[in-house]
Amino acid sequence: MAADLGELLVPYMPTIRVPRTGDRVFKSECAFSFDSPESEGGLYVCMNTFLGFGREHVERHYRKTGQSVYMHLKRHVKEKATGAAGGAVPRRRNGKVFLDLELNRDFNGEDYEYEDEAKLVIFPDHFEIALPNIEELPALVTIACDAVLNAPSAYKKQEPESWEEEIQVSKHARSLRQLDNGVRIPPSGWKCQKCEMRENLWLNLTDGAVLCGKWFFDGSGGNGHALEHYRETSYPLAVKLDNITPDGADVYSFEEEEAVLDPHISDHLSHFGIDMLQMQKRTENGHHTDNSARPRVSEWEVIQESGMKLKVVYGSGYTGIKNLGNSCYLSTVMQVLFSIPDFQRMYVGNLQRIFDYSPLDPTQDFATQMAKLGHGLLSGQYSKPPMKSELIEQVMKEEHKHQQKGISPRMLKALVSRGHPEFSSSRQQDAHEFLLHMVNLVERNSAGSENPSDIFRFLVEERTQCCQTRRVRYTQRVDYCIQLPAPIEAATNREELLAYEAKRKEAEENTRAPPEPVRARIPFTACLQAFTEPENVPDFWSSALQAKSAGVKTSRFASFPEYLILQIKKFTFGVDWVPKKLDLTIEVPDFLDLSRLRATGKQAGEEELPDLMPPIVLPEDTRDNSMSSIDSPEIDEAAVMQLAEMGFPLEACRKAVYYTGNMGPEMAFNWIIAHMEEPDFAEPLALPSMMDPGPSTSDGPVGATPLDNSPPEESIAILTSMGFPRAHSIRALKATNNNLERALDWIFTHPEEEELDTLSDMADTEPNDNAFSNATSHSDSTLSPDREASGPRVKDGPGRYELFAFISHMGASTMSGHYVCHIKKEGRWVIYNDHKVCLSEKPPKDSGYIYFYHRLSSS
Repeated sequence: MAADLGELLVPYMPTIRVPRTGDRVFKSECAFSFDSPESEGGLYVCMNTFLGFGREHVERHYRKTGQSVYMHLKRHVKEKATGAAGGAVPRRRNGKVFLDLELNRDFNGEDYEYEDEAKLVIFPDHFEIALPNIEELPALVTIACDAVLNAPSAYKKQEPESWEEEIQVSKHARSLRQLDNGVRIPPSGWKCQKCEMRENLWLNLTDGAVLCGKWFFDGSGGNGHALEHYRETSYPLAVKLDNITPDGADVYSFEEEEAVLDPHISDHLSHFGIDMLQMQKRTENGHHTDNSARPRVSEWEVIQESGMKLKVVYGSGYTGIKNLGNSCYLSTVMQVLFSIPDFQRMYVGNLQRIFDYSPLDPTQDFATQMAKLGHGLLSGQYSKPPMKSELIEQVMKEEHKHQQKGISPRMLKALVSRGHPEFSSSRQQDAHEFLLHMVNLVERNSAGSENPSDIFRFLVEERTQCCQTRRVRYTQRVDYCIQLPAPIEAATNREELLAYEAKRKEAEENTRAPPEPVRARIPFTACLQAFTEPENVPDFWSSALQAKSAGVKTSRFASFPEYLILQIKKFTFGVDWVPKKLDLTIEVPDFLDLSRLRATGKQAGEEELPDLMPPIVLPEDTRDNSMSSIDSPEIDEAAVMQLAEMGFPLEACRKAVYYTGNMGPEMAFNWIIAHMEEPDFAEPLALPSMMDPGPSTSDGPVGATPLDNSPPEESIAILTSMGFPRAHSIRALKATNNNLERALDWIFTHPEEEELDTLSDMADTEPNDNAFSNATSHSDSTLSPDREASGPRVKDGPGRYELFAFISHMGASTMSGHYVCHIKKEGRWVIYNDHKVCLSEKPPKDSGYIYFYHRLSSS
């Protein structure tokens, strides 16, 4: 028999591998479904790739790869035998449990026992070899089988590495020099000291300079001024301003070129007036809570509908998601997204096509993992009601009502959070930030196919007026969410709030217990009014005066999205830098009509501001350095050689590294992939400075015209990914000194040049037929006829909406607490609280954080 098994495995020996250091063994979950060794069909682990597959998907992997040998893992869960006294028979040790898997928490460990079974299966004949079988199997096969069985589960190994072990203490942390320059950082209102950026801002821990970072894949952006500041000063450490919490902060070392830990971050921040340790946190049942604040019992009870007899629901669309430990922000967002038909159609409707065309490692494919999660939520396969016998048994044992197990989003979370300093951690996060992160990932991974996030995109018209000359400028920008202010001064119970505040202060002075908190009640109309009111423009530069002046800005909808997202701005920073949540309720309506907020464009009698940009002032040494760099551009030769070793032409590699600003081989590799089909791909690098610069034009004020520099390729890629022609994007960046935010405004204010640029792109670059093109079918939810086809794709229509979902937050900060969501399905509200899914008795619509509306039909 031993010889027979040996001969049987001989043809497959070259494909059987022993897991090496760094190999992840996916033996706890299928790559395409949520099947596990505890599922009815068990799990098949490929003995070459170590990917896991359920019974339904293993044949697909065999046909695609030709890999024939799989290890089949099956865990049997059995109720323990009971003794004469009715108690469970004690067992010293269960020798039949050998899989390194987490125990299923849905089974009481005292009443159940586990038995694990493993065997080799050879496809396509399904020949089975029971394990262990040391005497009859070849030595290599035995070693490989032992290694797979003893290997830690992929996520047990991955999470500590991605969350803890990668970040090291900076060598500068202990001896960091901080200047006594009197700089104090306010809790809000930051902007880059060198440009107008107000996001992705970094505080230099030596001199307190607030500057913008680079443009990242997750949608956060900047112009790289923080890095420039380091090159000028050699001040090594910077901290990201909007991610400072009592648990820590994101610190980056420019010299070490990586994220680092700063054990003295609290002292370094206090040097600039930032106190990060006012609020201490603890973790309880997977949800962060706050010790310093009084327990917000009423809020937790109201939002979770505690104390009510909620009916558990099962079936398609009623599957819960397990909490991985502060992952409820992800669960609520994904539940809402997959309640929308566009996301269902894109990922679940195309399930078989996505799975059939998935890469060899489907765990790293965005579409595959989205389809997997969508199918898990919508199929009903993982949300089945208990059998009648189980219900009778529960009643006899007087157990709590049966709850579904829910599905674990580990694989998707690991993928979408990779490289993100916040979402890859185990800390609680802001559901709104994660929602925008997911929208960005959906857009990035929808090139050449339907983009379901189009339903959220809309255009905002901004009207800016110079208060001195009364001239105006109209610009448009793309947005995905409305952030509504919550004006406390508009509370309908203002007198009650004032009385509570007086009692609170009196109790504090007399060291008595504080009174019962009073929650502000704010009308929704007041929030809309605050959103539409004119706002002052800080540091407004009037092109009519060619000087700074007072300016005001108003915003209106240039288009209405098919699905409208409203975020209530409940969170703010106190003067002590402690993140605080405004204690309020807002009666959000079920039906919403925003038609009166439709933009009207330039009105008769209005005079436009001249199309001039603010002067660019460069120090003399900067000009000299920039001119010398033009003569001899710096190119990272190490990155060039690394790309050349992959087989790409040397000159193409040099161009890739140059046009991506020496940002590393990965960015340059992406440039190569995007430009491989261009006819001059392998031609030598030709810089604009090497050519005749042409006659100088110096009309107007000195420095009022932009520098004639070549825009960074990553900035061009960002604009072209939004659907704008390449030539038009380059022209916009050149006209605004490579400032992305201003370049986007410039594009919207120069539509007359787009047609020429589009024709130029058709002649000079690859076709871009589907990049936010608006030339689609004309329906009730398409672009209005007067919108240029080359602009961002929006689904315009009437501004009348109906509420269908909302996400609520419990706790004192977005960085702590817990999230749940309510979704209206089949005419009834359903509460999704992690793995628990029940019919809602009293949906707390006045306590939500993010609201989702769908457009009402024109009929």
